[in-house]
Amino acid sequence: MSQTIVKPGQSLKLKVKRLGINGEGIAYYRRLAIFIPGALPNEEVQVTITTTEAKYAQAKLQQVIKASPQRITPPCPFYERCGGCQLQHLAYPAQLTFKKDLLWQALSKFKPAGWQEYQLLPTIGMTDPWHYRNKAQFQLRYDDHLKKIVAGLYEGDSHRLVAIDACPVQLPDTQEAINTLVRLLNKYQLPIFNEKKNSGILKTLVVRSGLATGELQVVFVTVTNKLPQKNTLLREITERLPQVVSIMQNVQSRKTSLVMGEETYLLWGKEAISEELAELRFDLSARAFFQLNPIQTTVLYGEAAKALDLQDQETLVDAYCGVGTIGLSMAQKAKEVRGMDVIPAAITDAKNNAAQMGFSNTRYEVGTAEELLPKWLQEGFRPDAIVVDPPRTGLDVKLRQALKRYPAKKLVYISCNVSTLARDLVELATVYDVHYLQSVDMFPQTARCEVVVKLTLKNA
Repeated sequence: MSQTIVKPGQSLKLKVKRLGINGEGIAYYRRLAIFIPGALPNEEVQVTITTTEAKYAQAKLQQVIKASPQRITPPCPFYERCGGCQLQHLAYPAQLTFKKDLLWQALSKFKPAGWQEYQLLPTIGMTDPWHYRNKAQFQLRYDDHLKKIVAGLYEGDSHRLVAIDACPVQLPDTQEAINTLVRLLNKYQLPIFNEKKNSGILKTLVVRSGLATGELQVVFVTVTNKLPQKNTLLREITERLPQVVSIMQNVQSRKTSLVMGEETYLLWGKEAISEELAELRFDLSARAFFQLNPIQTTVLYGEAAKALDLQDQETLVDAYCGVGTIGLSMAQKAKEVRGMDVIPAAITDAKNNAAQMGFSNTRYEVGTAEELLPKWLQEGFRPDAIVVDPPRTGLDVKLRQALKRYPAKKLVYISCNVSTLARDLVELATVYDVHYLQSVDMFPQTARCEVVVKLTLKNA
């Protein structure tokens, strides 16, 4: 498709056909796809072309000429600038429909075997789709215009920080803690890292909350292991925020999109906070992965357990196990649960969590599933069931090969990215039957979709 069909700055009147994978409206102009953030299906809109590529263009929404009946007014004053949410302007029932449609779009693109016959179940949503995030990860900047330190999130596809003091998808105690910390940073005029000048120390504030326990953990992410006025700061935090039980410092000196580095130090309190899921108690250290929506996590793991249908005396491998949440939620029924993760602190947490819960039928090791699965098989351990919960990049190529070479009778794939899920199913569907895909809305107001897929070995 030629780039000359439309040009940057050109104004067009368009009819929006559907939503894309990032929640943007998609319209067509002479067969050229045009992506319009903020536009909704069946709307007539006036747009200005911003960028053009060979097969698509991007545009800015200028006016909604004919609005969708699903359009609502976003409650967040930062919504149009902040890149954290993409769907606050879409009524919640329609968000759930969209997330099921996302799955269909991804499957129709990659076309795994039999995809048109897959059962896509209605998305399971939340009764109250607000104030659910248990972790705030806000970047720090010194604002020259305001003459003060601010914390917030980046605008979509940019490095421009939006200062945020009231986020409607965060748990209120995490936002309150962030605001208090920012006031203290300003009070003591602490040095904020400046990328352009390569100067300063503090980069990011991270606050995690245990919804069931009320415990808070604060992590200062810094460029060096220095933290000026540390003792004064710690005293103020513990006085002003009594629910804080853990204060950590993480050093991230590299230029990378990864928020945290390898080194983490305990400054005050304990190394981890506690959280409870379905009557199980977990310890969470600073770098350990844990689902960001504790209310829906219980729903998600319930769906995973239903899909696995673990029988007494069956063995389970929990790949990408993190602090052990999925495997431990099923350990009471399993003969043995084994898990692996590449973050040593997460494996330490998983071992401690298993010991605290009184499980003696678990084994956790540091490493990748593609390394450890063949090793365990050589040792004579054969899992009856495997659950995988990979990052957004999906399954590692070697793990996909291992799952095909050493298949278990049952496989449950928990995905946070429908595109990489559909890609992975192309290979997995040659060995496993795909029974159904159950989407669970872990991140209301965003375009992200979590999916539980039930697979069983062909001819087992």
